[in-house]
Amino acid sequence: MTTAEKELDQNTNFEWNRIQESGQEVEPIFGPGYTGLVNLGNSCYLAATMQAVFSARSFSSRYYINQSLKKAFEEAPADPTVDLNMQLTKLAHGLLSGKYSVPQVENDDNKNVATTPTSAEQEGIPPRMFKTLVAASHPEFSTMRQQDALEFFLHFLDQVERSNAGKTELDPARSFKFGVEDRILCSSGKVAYNRRNDYILSLNIPLHEATNKEELELFHKLKAEKLSEGKEVSGDEVVRPRVPLEACLASFSAPEEVHDFYSTALQMKTTAVKSAGLTSFPDYLVLHMRKFVMEEGWVPKKLDVYVDVPDIIDISHMRSKGHQPGEELLPDGVPIEDDSEIPLANEDIVAQLVSMGFNQIHCQKAAINTSNAGVEEAMTWLLAHMEDPDIDAPILRGRGSESVDQSKVDMLLSFGFQDDVARKALIASGGDIEKATDWIFSNPDASVSNMDATASNTTSGPNDADLPDGGGRYRLMGIVSHIGTSTHCGHYVAHILKDGRWVIFNDNKVGASINPPKDMGYLYFFERL
Repeated sequence: MTTAEKELDQNTNFEWNRIQESGQEVEPIFGPGYTGLVNLGNSCYLAATMQAVFSARSFSSRYYINQSLKKAFEEAPADPTVDLNMQLTKLAHGLLSGKYSVPQVENDDNKNVATTPTSAEQEGIPPRMFKTLVAASHPEFSTMRQQDALEFFLHFLDQVERSNAGKTELDPARSFKFGVEDRILCSSGKVAYNRRNDYILSLNIPLHEATNKEELELFHKLKAEKLSEGKEVSGDEVVRPRVPLEACLASFSAPEEVHDFYSTALQMKTTAVKSAGLTSFPDYLVLHMRKFVMEEGWVPKKLDVYVDVPDIIDISHMRSKGHQPGEELLPDGVPIEDDSEIPLANEDIVAQLVSMGFNQIHCQKAAINTSNAGVEEAMTWLLAHMEDPDIDAPILRGRGSESVDQSKVDMLLSFGFQDDVARKALIASGGDIEKATDWIFSNPDASVSNMDATASNTTSGPNDADLPDGGGRYRLMGIVSHIGTSTHCGHYVAHILKDGRWVIFNDNKVGASINPPKDMGYLYFFERL
């Protein structure tokens, strides 16, 4: 093994032991709310995520406390295996009733003898029907491969929202939803505001904000000395950067430059400054730590870093102030471009980027903006423009009206969508009805005015009135941690705060946590106080 490979192996072993609490005498826990999920083959991403989701009162109330199995079955269609409400009720009763959270039974020739296992392992429940149903519309989740817990969480909430369409008061996914407002300050001095809804707050980890810089410097010197002597650094000697969660939250709100921003005030491209804030605070706040980055040569790397996450956080300062008195808004309008000058995206480049997990319309924009030079050039552009305020806007050609199949527009109109939204969705999805429907649900704020980077509409954002809101103080209630070098390999484990103590959910192993890895999480679940 090379030095780099040995280091990677050492880090993985450290993660594996720390996150799974290996070597600790974990006391098994049984009873209501302490049921494990059987691993169906690389399904730990689902198990860890669902344990965190059902620890939220909004989900436990909707599918367990206020929903009986009999009622769900009676309301289900002819085939209850394809009814999400039925399958979620079944899963909730399996996880929360305690009926299946019992010590394993050892079969004896004469009688069954209940034995208390020496580990936190129990039989658990296999969520086969639930996984089959929730993954049916997704080409990746329907496989037996390992997946990204974040992507699954977002896909799952999207499915729940759809199944509760028209029944806002029953939709438990709303408890995770919040509004985000981007303020764009043009070099002309005028401003624009764009709003969108989201389920997660995705945070960069600013390594330069580490609080243990002196220790890191000494460690790097020691490491260099040992390497020069042909020796290796032992696991006990490794020092990792420690970054406060406050620094990660601050990086989300910090102003950043937006290059090539088209100003309707100046009628030209210029550099603008974008800052972000929240228009509402959800009942449950989920923080995603961006631990996976790209190094030189497009080599994916997982940051070996600790994030110091306190039990109580206050994000009150992150509330967006909205349009302020004296601010002049950018005029409405879009740059007028000749259709003939807008190139088409190279489908090969787009397909390769999509296969890496990027959004289709983002990939098309990356190919177009790099003149179809190649995958590497497109990826460079994509990574640099992921946070652009107009990154989700469809690629309009002649406003898109004449390039859309009217029969497909009519079909989307029959579903209750607006004409302009239907056209944008079809353009963004290449004319595919199913993808267009997905796009609309993923972009609930899609309208002519706010899909423009230059839009200055300051009315309340999409469904703002329907979003939960309250104070900005939250308590940490759950952690989903990842072990491995990539989100598509390795293992996921959940730690949940239940009945005043931390509990580890490692597939079907459930026990009292001795040292929860609060500084090593991938997803953090907070409940508003």
